[in-house]
Amino acid sequence: MAIIKPNNNTISAITALPAGVGGKVLQVVNGSTYTKVSSTSSTYADTGLSASITPSSSSNKVLVIVNQFLIKSNDNIYGGLKLLRDSTELGFIADLIGYTGASNYNTNSASASFLDTPSSTSALNYKTQFANLGGGGTIDVQADSSSDTERGRGSMTLMEIAGWL
Repeated sequence: MAIIKPNNNTISAITALPAGVGGKVLQVVNGSTYTKVSSTSSTYADTGLSASITPSSSSNKVLVIVNQFLIKSNDNIYGGLKLLRDSTELGFIADLIGYTGASNYNTNSASASFLDTPSSTSALNYKTQFANLGGGGTIDVQADSSSDTERGRGSMTLMEIAGWL
């Protein structure tokens, strides 16, 4: 079987994709927090989880991966968690619903990924917000902040992805 050598280069010698091909990861930024935040309000508020990235080209995209834990204090709570770029809402990450008969302090894991097209070369700040949307009680994020456990940590990864030219 013949070995194909693009432009007479070995595979290991190729360091860039051909023009018009996107998808290469250009940079990776991580953000995390262990700080517990609580809410009884129906107004969305910052969770304390954020990360910033500055794209090198306005045609590039940003892949956002979020992992966060929410804990409800009692039954019949409805809450939400969403992602924003600066002040622009990008999407809803999770619903938190507590049903009658559910045990107190139920933990819900919220994980999501978004492929954003910011069309910018300015610094971009991504963050999550949460709210207690009904039912009384309290919703916490990073609720096990007394120890460095995964349940106590909110994390966000931003990856700049080369755009298609």
